[in-house]
Amino acid sequence: MREFVLYSRTGRTDAKWKNLHDAGRLDIVYECAVASLFLSHAIRKDTVFHAILNGPPEPPLHLKVEGSTLYDVRTDVSTWTQILKKVLSGKQHPGISLSKTSFEGLMREKAEKAKIYVLEEGGKDVFEVDIGGNLVFVLGDHVGIPKKVEAFALRYGEKISLGKRPYLAATCITVLNYLLDRKELSEK
Repeated sequence: MREFVLYSRTGRTDAKWKNLHDAGRLDIVYECAVASLFLSHAIRKDTVFHAILNGPPEPPLHLKVEGSTLYDVRTDVSTWTQILKKVLSGKQHPGISLSKTSFEGLMREKAEKAKIYVLEEGGKDVFEVDIGGNLVFVLGDHVGIPKKVEAFALRYGEKISLGKRPYLAATCITVLNYLLDRKELSEK
């Protein structure tokens, strides 16, 4: 099982917005969800994407997208704008749920069943870490993860790095999926 957790400092927690960018950068949430869950013509059934939204009006809000039950969705921005607007207004969409779970609560829950990695340029090189099994990767949005939040996550995991350059969160997810796919294929 693979799970990706995006800590969104500004992602709005309501549906009172016109576009994803102006909704506290929910465009980053959309890009990371797509990078986490989609292959060409397929959805990763063994993957879950989480976003902890900390924007107004009522943070935190935990958005969970499960590949195993997600359907009636495409990868384009207009589809995800409609879906996020619908879900944030209290309506249902298959494979997507909302809860008031905090980042700290999610980390405690995940630490019981999975290995947690916090992505950060100063972390241990990903090629020096034996990543496998049930994994949770924690990433920040365009602002980054607050130091206190990062320190909390590191109680349960460790920092890893894709290199010294700061990549977009969705790019990090794509690279991690690629590395894990290659590892799984070589083990077969």
